[in-house]
Amino acid sequence: MTRNTDLFLTALAPAIWGSTYLVTTELLPDGYPLTVAMLRALPAGLLLLMMVRQLPSGAWWIKVFILGALNFSIFWWLLFVAAYRLPGGVAATVGAIQPLIVIFLAALLLHSPIRMLAIVAAILGIGGVALLILTPQASLDPIGLGAGLAGAISMACGTVLSRRWQPPVSPLTFTAWQLTAGGLLLFPMAFWFEPALPDLNTNNLLGFLYLGLIGSAFTYLLWFRGIARISPSVAAPLGFLSPMTAVVLGWWVLDQSLNAVQFAGAVIVLGSVWLGQHAGRKAQKINTKRRR
Repeated sequence: MTRNTDLFLTALAPAIWGSTYLVTTELLPDGYPLTVAMLRALPAGLLLLMMVRQLPSGAWWIKVFILGALNFSIFWWLLFVAAYRLPGGVAATVGAIQPLIVIFLAALLLHSPIRMLAIVAAILGIGGVALLILTPQASLDPIGLGAGLAGAISMACGTVLSRRWQPPVSPLTFTAWQLTAGGLLLFPMAFWFEPALPDLNTNNLLGFLYLGLIGSAFTYLLWFRGIARISPSVAAPLGFLSPMTAVVLGWWVLDQSLNAVQFAGAVIVLGSVWLGQHAGRKAQKINTKRRR
């Protein structure tokens, strides 16, 4: 497949993740971040595991559980804490720092060069997200802000390590391992620290089904496939598409208004995504010339 196809398929993942805020607030029971995260990861992971019928071996058990914790257990737990305690816009803006973190982690762990163009793209993306979804009325809960920032750091670490640790298996198998590991780590935490879920209605079940099959199994298959084919610093700016989806869904489904400032933010976000990909293409051309 071409690079553009890889970018498009990878971009689908964060675009779909943008629906998480809407599904969480409109369809799921309130106040169960650990349980919701566990039910999003474990059933999807077990379903994929039954499909691939392959388990890790040797040191991959430890690596898979580390990745499962960073990409799912810690990240999703903190994501739902932020989603419950902050307006979706504030939560998404805090999480938008992730691409910037990825750039420096990739330099540290993958020895990727730090390119000024990529840093500019990441900063522009953060600013664009802020214009797109922050309002003067947005409440800034300290716990929610801390959870959003820590979640971004966790996902950034997981993204970079997923590129550094590439097992000799298909992306589907790698996704199954990580989802299952993340869900297993969340299970005792949800059992010990949160009360039992109330009786679930049809909307709750649909929400869990969507987050498990579409928002987890399908999207993370695309994401891990993309990370294996393109560098984390190129994939990370695609995450700015997530808050854009959240805003569009809020306008379309919840009849939320969009003003000129938000439209300007959307343009900046799209520009930052393009700039991030342009920086990645330049870096690829330079590396190709050096090999020659």
